[in-house]
Amino acid sequence: MAKNKKADTTALTVQSDFDGTNANANAANGLPQKMSIYEYEQRYVKRENVRGAKFMLRFFAALIGIFLAVVLFLVALRIYDLHPYAGYAAGVVCVVIYIVLFIVPVVKVIHTDAFITNVNAYTARGAQKHNRKVRHDIADKIIDLTASVEGVGWYNSEVVGRLAIAMRTNNEPDVKKTLTELYQGSVKRSAKDLIFKSALKSATYSAISQTAKVDAALVVFVNIQLIKDLVFLYGFRPSDAKLLRIFGRVIQNSLIAYGVGGMNIGSSVVKTMGDAVKGIPILGSAISAIVDSSVQGLTNGVLTTVIGYQTIRYLMQEYRLQDILDGVDVSETQEEFQEACDDLESQLKKKKKLAPAV
Repeated sequence: MAKNKKADTTALTVQSDFDGTNANANAANGLPQKMSIYEYEQRYVKRENVRGAKFMLRFFAALIGIFLAVVLFLVALRIYDLHPYAGYAAGVVCVVIYIVLFIVPVVKVIHTDAFITNVNAYTARGAQKHNRKVRHDIADKIIDLTASVEGVGWYNSEVVGRLAIAMRTNNEPDVKKTLTELYQGSVKRSAKDLIFKSALKSATYSAISQTAKVDAALVVFVNIQLIKDLVFLYGFRPSDAKLLRIFGRVIQNSLIAYGVGGMNIGSSVVKTMGDAVKGIPILGSAISAIVDSSVQGLTNGVLTTVIGYQTIRYLMQEYRLQDILDGVDVSETQEEFQEACDDLESQLKKKKKLAPAV
C-alpha cells in the first residue's frame, strides 16, 4: 500500500510541477509563464534508443510468436499420434487460434497511435501537432463507440456528450479536460474490470489445463488479449520503449507459468522473477502470496493482473506527459533559431564585402 501511495505522489508531483509552472506570473506582462522546452527536456525527457526499441519490440513479438507456434504444433502433434484425422483438424484449429488470439491483437496494438513525449527543442513542435491529432482521434473514437454500440458501458455518457460538444466547437481546452475526466473516472473503472476478468480467465484456464507448456501458452494468449483490450479502451498505446517492457513482462509471465506448471522449478522461478514486479503498486505483496501458494490458477491470475496494471500505468504516464508538453512554449526556440540564421547571414555578407576582389 505504501508503494501505491508513493506512485500516486510521484504522479501528483509531475502534475503539480506543471500547474505550478503555469501559475507563475510573468513580471513583464502579467500573463502566466509557460514552461520552456528546455525545462521540459531537463525534467521529463529520458534518453532512449528509438530505433533500438522499435527493433527489440518486434523481436520480442516474434519470440513470443515462435514460442506459441511451437506449443500449438506439439499439441496438434500429440493429437495426431492418437488419431491422424483428429490431428489434422487440431492443426487447423491451432492455426485459427494463433491468428485470432496472437497475430491480430499484436498487429492492432503495434499499429495503434502513441503520444510522442520524449522530445527536444527541434522535435517538440511536431510532437505537439501529432499529440493533438491523437487526442482528436481518441475523442472521435470514444464518441462514435458510445453512439453506435448500445450498452458498451465503458465511458460515462454524460462526459462523452460534453466531449462531443467540445469537438464540434473546436474547444481544445474542453477536449483535454473531458478526456482527462473520462480517464480518471469511467475508463479507469472499466480498465480494472477488464483486468479482473482477464485474471479470472487466466486462473481458470490454468487450473483446468495442469500442463506446463499449455499453461504458458494460455498465459501469453490472455496477456496479449488484455493488452489489446486496454489499448482499445484508452484509444492509444504506450511508446515503443514502454511497450517493449510490457512484452518482456509477457515473456517473464509465460516462463513463470511454465515453471510453476512443471512444479520442478516453480518456486525458484517465482522467487527470482518476483523482484521484477516490486515497482508495480499493490502487487509486491501478491507475489509473496504466489511463492507460498500451490494453486497454479492463483499464480497465473496474479501475473495477468501485473500485466494489466503495468499497462495502464504506462498509458497514464504518457497521457500526463503529453498534457504537460502541450503547454510548453517552443516559440522561443524558433525565434532563437531564426536570429542565429540572420546573424550568420549578416556576418557572411560582411566578410564578402571585405574580401579582396580577384
